[in-house]
Amino acid sequence: MAGYATRMRVDIARWREAGLIDAPTADALVRDVAANERNSLSFGSILAMMAALLFCAAILIFVAANWEAIPRLARVAALFAVILGGYVGGAVLKARDHAAIGEALWIVAAAAFGGSIALIGQMYHLSGDEDSALLTWCAGTALAAVALRSNPLTVASVGIADAWLFVRWGGVFRRAESPHLFAAMALVLFAISFWTRSQAARHLIVLSIVFYLLLLAIDHNTFQVAIPLMLVSALLFAASILAAGPVDRIAQIGGRLPLHALIGFLAGLAMVQFELADAASYNSGFAIASAAALAGIVAAIMLGGRESRGLRWLAYAGFAFELAVIYVVMLQSMLDTAGFFLSAAVLLGILALVIIRVEKRMKAPAGGGAAA
Repeated sequence: MAGYATRMRVDIARWREAGLIDAPTADALVRDVAANERNSLSFGSILAMMAALLFCAAILIFVAANWEAIPRLARVAALFAVILGGYVGGAVLKARDHAAIGEALWIVAAAAFGGSIALIGQMYHLSGDEDSALLTWCAGTALAAVALRSNPLTVASVGIADAWLFVRWGGVFRRAESPHLFAAMALVLFAISFWTRSQAARHLIVLSIVFYLLLLAIDHNTFQVAIPLMLVSALLFAASILAAGPVDRIAQIGGRLPLHALIGFLAGLAMVQFELADAASYNSGFAIASAAALAGIVAAIMLGGRESRGLRWLAYAGFAFELAVIYVVMLQSMLDTAGFFLSAAVLLGILALVIIRVEKRMKAPAGGGAAA
């Protein structure tokens, strides 16, 4: 998919050919797009990040393999040298306009810090478990992100927080307690993302919160978590569509809040449907939830599908998922399933006809005026 700058250049050329703008204006717009084009996520920067991660993995594996042969003081000094060298060297390189390599060195330092927690804890037989180590690693990486105002380190902090959530909630052995601390961690990291200008971190945090709520729904009363998730997601979707400018200025999520809100809405409804699936043969709750899901998908396409291709594809995927769920749950009664699909098809067809006629009536006066 073409980037914003590429699409903008194509539009400028089309406007110029159509006579909407003159040549000097077109050249000025092209220069402005080129001046403000973001080149941070280039192929070279991606390779630099991959090389940094491989380098760090090689260091940690080498140290772990030769752990007993290295003197204790040399072990600690080597680990701290990698951390200090990564952060200081990265800052120097970034100041000299080598941002990709500098950020890669910061990732190396953050990864080395996480490895150091485990290796030093093993060396000195410090008490603690893996989730405490991940929590310390996340806090240290977040502090480094704040101090260096680093976008990649912020994203790495969110990734470590997600790993902590997984280990705390499940991991290898299922735990009884719920990771409620994650909500506070997500809030702090979301605030940090504004300071570090990390839009990618905000996207990841929103998706992580949805995943966290799904885990809560599994551990607790499903309806007490899933229904509020549906309602809040629907309200956020409506707000992000009806007041797109103010909402995006607050969230600063690149206009993609409707996409995340739809994900939350569909996730909450899926949890409700799974909870009601066993009673689908003698209870209408599952059918009502399924109808609400289909209606929500259609409403999302009508309200935001024109502006967002990603939203349309997500809605199509959600629609296909809903059809699969309905078919599997109602498989024991093929007649009921066919009746439900037939009713949904008729309702959607009528809705499509009404929308088409309304759109034609809205366009008719403009066309008639132009002809006159």
